[in-house]
Amino acid sequence: MTGLGAVFRPQLPPERLRAVVRLADESGLEELWLWEDCFREGGISTAAAALAWTERVRVGVGLLPVPLRNVAITAMEAASLHRMFPGRAVLAVGHGVQDWMGQIGVRAESPLTLLREHLHALRALLRGDRLTTDGRYVKLDDVALDWPPEGPVEVLAGGTGPRTLRLSGEAADGTVLTAATPPDGVRRARRLIDEGRESAGRTDPHKVVVYLLAATGPDAAARLRAELEYEGLAAVPDLGVAGDATAVAKAVQRLADAGADTVILQPTGDEPDPEGFVRFTAEEVRPLLG
Repeated sequence: MTGLGAVFRPQLPPERLRAVVRLADESGLEELWLWEDCFREGGISTAAAALAWTERVRVGVGLLPVPLRNVAITAMEAASLHRMFPGRAVLAVGHGVQDWMGQIGVRAESPLTLLREHLHALRALLRGDRLTTDGRYVKLDDVALDWPPEGPVEVLAGGTGPRTLRLSGEAADGTVLTAATPPDGVRRARRLIDEGRESAGRTDPHKVVVYLLAATGPDAAARLRAELEYEGLAAVPDLGVAGDATAVAKAVQRLADAGADTVILQPTGDEPDPEGFVRFTAEEVRPLLG
């Protein structure tokens, strides 16, 4: 069965999160995803609050930019969430937006090397390993978590380019694809991820999560078109969906057929009713999916 969720976009102020996430929990939404966009809301702080306010919904962070974070801090925070809320936190790491990384003085000369080192170290620490490593960016001397997760946890990576997608297959447990990924892009990403998995000899499952820009309501088409134009994506075919639950469910299914395990509906930045969007996702779109 295809997983389904929605995004709480950080264009909304943090104080709006409680109402949205509690509605997500009550309505049966499977996953609510948060973003750590500069310079809006912290990913771990908002995820911890969302998890504490709810009982069952899974809370994803897609993604934590690795240039911002020492890997030991990432591991400590991830382990804390997984121990306090077993099975409910989903964390992805990635390059971050390079312009933002430049603004704060942490832009890496080799983002791919940094992400590779961070992924290998993070997964090792979360397994409970004691780690010493002297990489180009990640340097640890006899580091181990006192409170590692009590069982295996997934570490996802965000990616768009071929080298990053291959790296995700090699070194992560899943991949997050942006809303700029049409069905053909999902198929291409799956091929590249599988190339990385094969090179690393990995045969374990690898989850692919895809954001889908979606709008509903009387002005849905106009809002979707405006956002795609703003993002410079208006010319990309089969991108985004505007319409009722049937139209959205069909777009979700197209992504699932292309290889997405989970589709996360991403409202437009000017979505007038975030709570209504969550309810629409859980109560109208979900029943239409297999």
